[in-house]
Amino acid sequence: MRIGELARRAGVTTKAVRYYESLGLLAPVRLANGYRDYDEHDVRLTREIRALSLLGIPVEATRPFLECLALGHRHADDCPAALAGYRDAIDELTRRIEGLTARRAALVTHLHRAAHRSSRLSPAEGEEAMTDHTSLPAGLPVPEDDGAAAHLRGARMPRLELRATDGATVSLDALGAGRTVLYVYPLTGRPGTDLPEGWNSIPGARGCTVEACGFRDHHQDLLAAGAARVYGLSGQDRDYQREVTERLRLPFQMLSDPARSLGRALGLPTFTTGGLTLYKRLTLIVKDSVIEHVFYPIFPPDRHAAQVLAWLGDNAHRP
Repeated sequence: MRIGELARRAGVTTKAVRYYESLGLLAPVRLANGYRDYDEHDVRLTREIRALSLLGIPVEATRPFLECLALGHRHADDCPAALAGYRDAIDELTRRIEGLTARRAALVTHLHRAAHRSSRLSPAEGEEAMTDHTSLPAGLPVPEDDGAAAHLRGARMPRLELRATDGATVSLDALGAGRTVLYVYPLTGRPGTDLPEGWNSIPGARGCTVEACGFRDHHQDLLAAGAARVYGLSGQDRDYQREVTERLRLPFQMLSDPARSLGRALGLPTFTTGGLTLYKRLTLIVKDSVIEHVFYPIFPPDRHAAQVLAWLGDNAHRP
């Protein structure tokens, strides 16, 4: 067959076919008139080169796969040399991903610095290109007690299992002996990621990172005051929460509840912004599978861990 037909059947261009020939990957028969004559084996080789190229394997590195076919194997990757070709391609992609990840992190850092350096807006205005999640701007609106958590005290925890950031499954109706501090929050910000529009103007929304840092810094004190364990909980997925746990070096686990199953079971208060339905900030003290105390509303969030610590101290001997 002529080169045009080969290219059409293999899904490549005639230019690509000539390039494969220049590398010695294809060796068509020459007719008496000088024209190249391709056969079905050439079609198979060309298709294999194309398929491997789509996987990210350079054309020049497809030779071991083609040689495997030439040896009579049914599949081009039945040979050890072909498997080594896969590994080499994976290693190269890994290096490229690591390099791109490092470049992205550097760009985020430069963007963060430049945004803060050149911005004329104060954090309280909430319009800066990047947000410092480790501090609270002045003038945040104070949430009011709307009674949305009044029914929770004395309620039993539902039979519900949620995934933690360490991969374990936590049964909320069997948290274990002693008191559990379960703080529920709307959404943790991440460097380089914009918060929902108007976030600072929503009463009680801003401050998830500083709240988490407060529980981190008071963690040992909370345990000493009678808390058997501390959990954070939000509707964010486990990978998102795991990044936050690692970045903030939290000594406790976060629970992921993207379906807001706990909210439906207990009737937890929520709010909606930017198309997202999020938990309102509150904290449950759970003892023997029963909600013993509820903190709601919570403000300011950066002082909340100290409030929980004080409550534990005041109720240390409470039966």
